[in-house]
Amino acid sequence: MKKLRTNVSGLTGTIHVPGDKSISHRSIMFGAIAEGVTKVTNFLLGEDCINTLNCFRSLGVEIEVGKNEIVIYGQGLAGLTESKDILNVGNSGTTIRLILGILAGRPFHSCLIGDNSIGRRPMTRVTTPLKEMGAVIDGRNGGEFTPLSIRGGNLRGIEYHLPVASAQVKSALLFAGIQADGTTTIIEQAKTRDHTERMIRQFGGKVETNGLTVTVEGGQRFKGTDVYVPGDISSAAFFLVAAAIIQNAEVTLKNVGLNPTRTGILDVMKEMGADITIIDRNVNNAHEPFGDIIVRSSHLKGTVIEGKMIPRLIDEIPIIALLATQAEGTTVIKDAHELKVKETNRIDTVVRELSKLGANIKATDDGMTITGKTTLGGDRTTVSSFGDHRIGMMLAIAALICTDDVYMEQADAIAVSYPAFFTDLHQLL
Repeated sequence: MKKLRTNVSGLTGTIHVPGDKSISHRSIMFGAIAEGVTKVTNFLLGEDCINTLNCFRSLGVEIEVGKNEIVIYGQGLAGLTESKDILNVGNSGTTIRLILGILAGRPFHSCLIGDNSIGRRPMTRVTTPLKEMGAVIDGRNGGEFTPLSIRGGNLRGIEYHLPVASAQVKSALLFAGIQADGTTTIIEQAKTRDHTERMIRQFGGKVETNGLTVTVEGGQRFKGTDVYVPGDISSAAFFLVAAAIIQNAEVTLKNVGLNPTRTGILDVMKEMGADITIIDRNVNNAHEPFGDIIVRSSHLKGTVIEGKMIPRLIDEIPIIALLATQAEGTTVIKDAHELKVKETNRIDTVVRELSKLGANIKATDDGMTITGKTTLGGDRTTVSSFGDHRIGMMLAIAALICTDDVYMEQADAIAVSYPAFFTDLHQLL
């Protein structure tokens, strides 16, 4: 049980949020299957990304972890070897879904498992198309849940319409497609984060994008390179919202990733009236745009968040829900079914935990409705992250504007993506 800081009336300072989680995962994966040395700076040393690193070590890849950089000694796809151990992804959905795409093309057997949360998350969205490509996969309920068993090799390219807007599924199929005979074409429902496509090009490969269609050819080889990981906008989001809803606040977030497939939260906050300034710093031909973001106390109004915007801010919806409690009027979030299959059912969890603090918030089948502006409080309220790092950080920010004591259960879950979260938060108080 952790006592949270409450009743804050000022927030000022400058912080560097940790490296982007999505890019950190992929830097290990591409470095592992590339030929030669890959150096990664600003890598996120959170639990999820460390699980990815350890999985590839188990597959025979030499990886050095230094103070300021990760060095990966890749020997190409052929350098991956069968692990004598079960590959444990911990709490990381990105790790298990993307690594399945890589293992689908490798001619050996692998077993994968994760924590209890991973055991509840659907995998058929990945295993079904990988089976269609030729991988042999089994697991609980026909390969829907972990533990999973996969024997890869002899893949053939396919054309596949994604049934959900998921960058994880798209990325898994791209990893499989670069190992398959022929062409693999993926048609998205809506544009999702494109870190994998960018990294294919960064490591010397080829990928074609045309609207919602992404195409790769099989038989590709990659060369090791240097990767700079910008700050994670999903981690920055908590401080963006904190500064917007707390009086007498001005916070600068340095070197934050500004990939347009990830900046939905900035667009929504501006639409709601947030005082945000962005200074682009996309220097040295970086493959991922980044810059500094300055946010100040703001007068906010409700809005509607739906459709194509949802994939651009799916991970930020919990903190956006908190933002909406401090906006005048009603905010409606819909088309967000994917929240139900995250680390928790984030629709139910967000609504339940914010309601404890006095928020006027209701769950819907595909999102939530929030009416503001509401004073949050509670008399020695106890909330819980339920093991979900983003829920935990959202609740810590919510407590800042609460009038009474708030305690959090399972606060340690925050270390999954932001080990220094409370240190950085206290620096601004």
